[in-house]
Amino acid sequence: MINDLKLPNTAVQVPKGLELITLGAGCFWCIEAVFQRLKGVKKVVSGYAGGYVENPTYQAICTGTTGHAEVIQVYYDPAVISLSALLEVFWATHDPTTLNRQGADAGPQYRSVIFYHNPDQEHLAKNIKYQLNDAKVFDDQIVTEITAFTNFYEAEKEHHDYYNQNAAQPYCQLVIKPKVDKLKKFFAERLK
Repeated sequence: MINDLKLPNTAVQVPKGLELITLGAGCFWCIEAVFQRLKGVKKVVSGYAGGYVENPTYQAICTGTTGHAEVIQVYYDPAVISLSALLEVFWATHDPTTLNRQGADAGPQYRSVIFYHNPDQEHLAKNIKYQLNDAKVFDDQIVTEITAFTNFYEAEKEHHDYYNQNAAQPYCQLVIKPKVDKLKKFFAERLK
């Protein structure tokens, strides 16, 4: 049974003065483009997390059978932007009410997920999710998975900085640009 498999753990080095959160919100090209534009975010790395296959490839992830989600690792300066502010942007720029889907991108690799790195992150994420559900901010209940970080594998080079290098492509114009536009409209004060 898949759930009985032991997940391999990977170590992540966080530079002094920064914190790290790992987020999945559909295609990592989309969420990367959003978080790269925020003040206080020092680095965004696209990759795969939460699965039970070591060193997965994009092709393997796309089958939906590795257990991984497409994610970004966000290295941020908490003196400039709080985790609460990051999570506000996270929930506002994707649909956290659809299970294993963002628009036409479907499969468990596109799930809405927060991989927390410490108990404070877990508590904050669960508390905000509860508050959003309680306030009925979305028409349906939030299905975002909130789980402990176990592993991360960096995506292949061609997946990094994707929107910035390919903004004219149809997927970028139709799917990513509206998310970036929403970020600019509602979170202008947080932009670099």
